[in-house]
Amino acid sequence: MPKTWEDLGVPLQDEVKEAIKSLNFPYMTPIQGATIPLLLKQKDVAAEAVTGSGKTLAFLIPLLEILKRREVEQKWKKHNVGSIVISPTRELALQISEVLNQLLKHVKGLSAALFVGGNSVEEDVRNFRQNGANIIICTPGRMEDLLTRKIDINLPHAVKTIELLVLDEADKLLDLGFSITLNTIFSYLPRQRRTGLFSATQTKEMEDLMRAGLRNPVLVSVSAKMAQSTPKSLSNYYIVTKNNGKLASLISFIERRDIQKAILFLPTCAIVDYWSYIFPLLIPEKLGLPIFAIHGKMKEKRNKVLESFRKAEKGIILCTDVMARGIDIPEIDWVLQWDPPMNASAFVHRIGRTARQGNEGSSLLLLYENEEDYVKFIERNQRVFLTPLEDEVSDERIDKYIEIIRNFLMKDRAMMDMGTKAFVSHIRAYSKHECSLLLQVKKLPLGAMALTYGLLQMPKMPELKNRDISDFRTIENFDSNSVAYKDAKKEKSRLEKLEEYRKTGHWPGFKKIQKKAVPWSKTKLSKEERKEKRQKRKLKAENKIMKKRKISADGAAQ
Repeated sequence: MPKTWEDLGVPLQDEVKEAIKSLNFPYMTPIQGATIPLLLKQKDVAAEAVTGSGKTLAFLIPLLEILKRREVEQKWKKHNVGSIVISPTRELALQISEVLNQLLKHVKGLSAALFVGGNSVEEDVRNFRQNGANIIICTPGRMEDLLTRKIDINLPHAVKTIELLVLDEADKLLDLGFSITLNTIFSYLPRQRRTGLFSATQTKEMEDLMRAGLRNPVLVSVSAKMAQSTPKSLSNYYIVTKNNGKLASLISFIERRDIQKAILFLPTCAIVDYWSYIFPLLIPEKLGLPIFAIHGKMKEKRNKVLESFRKAEKGIILCTDVMARGIDIPEIDWVLQWDPPMNASAFVHRIGRTARQGNEGSSLLLLYENEEDYVKFIERNQRVFLTPLEDEVSDERIDKYIEIIRNFLMKDRAMMDMGTKAFVSHIRAYSKHECSLLLQVKKLPLGAMALTYGLLQMPKMPELKNRDISDFRTIENFDSNSVAYKDAKKEKSRLEKLEEYRKTGHWPGFKKIQKKAVPWSKTKLSKEERKEKRQKRKLKAENKIMKKRKISADGAAQ
């Protein structure tokens, strides 16, 4: 039977107990039961647990308790920072901030601030100077900016009172290349502090981070002992689609299921933008499923879109992996994946957006025939088991959707360009798959995929060289120059350039870069010279290290 908060074994302040009660979570999750007592006993903790396992409360509860305990001796001043929580993305930071603010309604005398990208640094500085903050929720880049800023804020002095530092989704922080930024932040913080490092996976980079930021950490792993890496309330399925029918199969599946809220993961930002225009054309109005779109290039707009999706009773949000980590929307009942993600661990994070907090949820992965071996791979690699579903879409329906999209693209050249950009970005992204032995571009049905996108013609790209694209259905007597922009100014400019091109044979403003031909023998020689230089630099660095060690050894001997 799950443990209640009374079974924690560590006494809590009355205000913290009230805050816990307000959440209506009577039972602790395993990660909470394991890490909270350790943090409260002044231990550094490196915790690994599956997504959706309650990691946020596992550090927020001890955070509040630690700060309230210190308050018994001395009240917190408004510019004394007692805790910092660093998150990899602004969406996750915002979500943590919302949970914290809910808890702070019952815990008096403590204030919090959210420092993330999207608003100006000056605004954050003004906010901190006026209101202060005992708890800071932030992204690493913004925290580094504020700590190194010496003009109008003295944050390095404010953080000298810190009691607890938390790195949430620490493995993702390292994936995004924040290791140098984190080391900069560490250099401003007092060593006499507790540190909590929370992640879904432990990697070599994580071990390096532990050595840099934690003192004799206690390792807590909840996921390692589990037979599967996802909650039991999560059902996972896959469909092997027809080469030109992935879109039709997905729309048909959405119609058959009583989907209330779903996330659809797509490979690139360009694809999210494109399908956000196409999906409303194909999903029947009777389903009442509005389409939302979010990706990393949206910047300030992302928070507004996410908040609108949270408030909506029903809907589908199209997104990249910016939504794969930590985002907690309990109402999500389906996670849909257009393609296998770039790496295997992202698969678990994606499907972890549903079946949270004990709720039931489902996920669906769409695959081509040549990708079916990925099912066995993800079972072995991530302990996620998928059940096959029949593809029930007809050829007539596939053709109908292709015709609808093509007619839509013919009405606006901007949409035609957007479709081409999305398709090209899809193929380029696919070529960078971590699982490249199974997922190979040379095995993709490129012509049929272009039809799925409703493209009017095949784009010119190296990946199409010497490839059979006979499964692409060309449009008879189609002239791409006949497709006009809806925007009158853009169309006028295009027509002027087209006229000049017909006269001169050169497109205005386009400069073709001519690569100088280099003999093969010269290229090989240049490559060998660069290799030799690298070896010399490496040998020089090794000799320098050995020399230092020898000097140190001689000094110690004397």
